[in-house]
Amino acid sequence: MRILVLPFILLIKLYQKTLSKWIDMTIGPKCKYYPSCSHYGVDALEIHNLAGLPLIAWRLVRCNPFSHGGVDYVSENYFENYVKNPQIQGKFSGSGVNKWAA
Repeated sequence: MRILVLPFILLIKLYQKTLSKWIDMTIGPKCKYYPSCSHYGVDALEIHNLAGLPLIAWRLVRCNPFSHGGVDYVSENYFENYVKNPQIQGKFSGSGVNKWAA
């Protein structure tokens, strides 16, 4: 399964080494989240393999001018990654705990 993830990781690393550095030099770093979306993407792929692709998409959707940003690490528990966002916390269950998590 790792071999299927490798091309995605290489594309992200290529972006980090080229386009990301150029953007940082021209307009400065603008990341609202820590780790940055590209580092989050690599972590999601390394932890969850191909199942990390929807996590990357969800992170990119949340990265917008209206978000508050903050610290957002990839969790070992897959569904916990979706309920970490404070705007949707508690919508999945009354107690704020993810009832779908294993």
